[in-house]
Amino acid sequence: MSGQSLLVPGELSPTRSVPGNIRRPEYVGKPSPTPYNGPEVQTPETIEAMRVAGRIAARAMAEAAKIIAPGVTTDELDRVAHAYMCDHGAYPSTLGYRGFPKSLCTSLNEVICHGIPDSTVLRDGDIINLDVTAYIGGVHGDNNATYLVGDVDDESRLLVERTRESLDRAIKAVRPGRQINVIGRVIESYAKRFGYGVVRDFTGHGINSSFHSGLIIPHYDSPHATTVMQPGMTFTIEPMLTLGTHEYDMWDDGWTVVTKDRRRTAQFEHTLVVTDTGAEILTLP
Repeated sequence: MSGQSLLVPGELSPTRSVPGNIRRPEYVGKPSPTPYNGPEVQTPETIEAMRVAGRIAARAMAEAAKIIAPGVTTDELDRVAHAYMCDHGAYPSTLGYRGFPKSLCTSLNEVICHGIPDSTVLRDGDIINLDVTAYIGGVHGDNNATYLVGDVDDESRLLVERTRESLDRAIKAVRPGRQINVIGRVIESYAKRFGYGVVRDFTGHGINSSFHSGLIIPHYDSPHATTVMQPGMTFTIEPMLTLGTHEYDMWDDGWTVVTKDRRRTAQFEHTLVVTDTGAEILTLP
C-alpha cells in the first residue's frame, strides 16, 4: 500500500459561470430536485439525446484526464471539464445539484466518491477518479474513471485495473428479462477473488431527464434488487471497490465519502441502455 499521507480539504475557488444560453436542469437554484415520476424505459428520441449527452460527458472527462500529473490541482481538472461542457452547449450536471459547488467530482486515494475539486495538488503515486455528467437536450449522461498519477504502486494499480474489469463484466451481464441484482452478483463475486470490499451504500442509478430517477443499481448481490431489466431502460453501473473495508466516513462538507480504514478505493462508471440482446454504452467518447 502507498505510504501517502491522508487527504485533507483544500480551498474552493469561486463558482464557475455557465453561459446564459445553456439550458439548466430544473434543480439548479433549488435545495433538491423534483422527484422523478416518469418511466424507466425511454423513447428512442430520449435515448438518442442521451447518446449526445453521454458523448460530451465522456469527452469532457477525457480532456480533464489529459492534464492529470503530479503538481496539478483538482480545481484545474474541474476548470477543464467545465469549459469543455460549456463550449459544447452542455450544463455540468453536478454544478448546483443539491448544492454541490463544482462541475465534476474528483475523488483521490481513500475517497470513495463525491470529492469536491479544490486547491488539492496531485502527488506522484496518487490515484484519482473523475466523475463527469453532462446535461444537454433535456437529458443527462454520466460517467467516471480512475486514473494513475505518475508512478503508482502495484497494489493500487491492480485495484484500478480490476475495478475497470468488474464494470466490464457487469455490463456483459445486462440482458432483458434478468433481474437488476445480477449486476451486483457479478461485481461482488469478481471482487471477492481478490479480497476487495464492495461499497454498498452508494450505487448506480436510473438516469434520463432526471439525474437520479429513483431506480437503484446495487453493486453487491442484493436480494431486494428484483426489478426486471427491459429494453429501453437507462441506468448507470459504477462499482466502487476498496482494498479494505466497504464502510465509510463522511467529511463535514456533506459530500466527500472516505473509506473508514482510509485504504484506497477505485471506481468506474458508464451510462447504459438495455437493448434487445444486452446493453449499449451511452458514454463513449
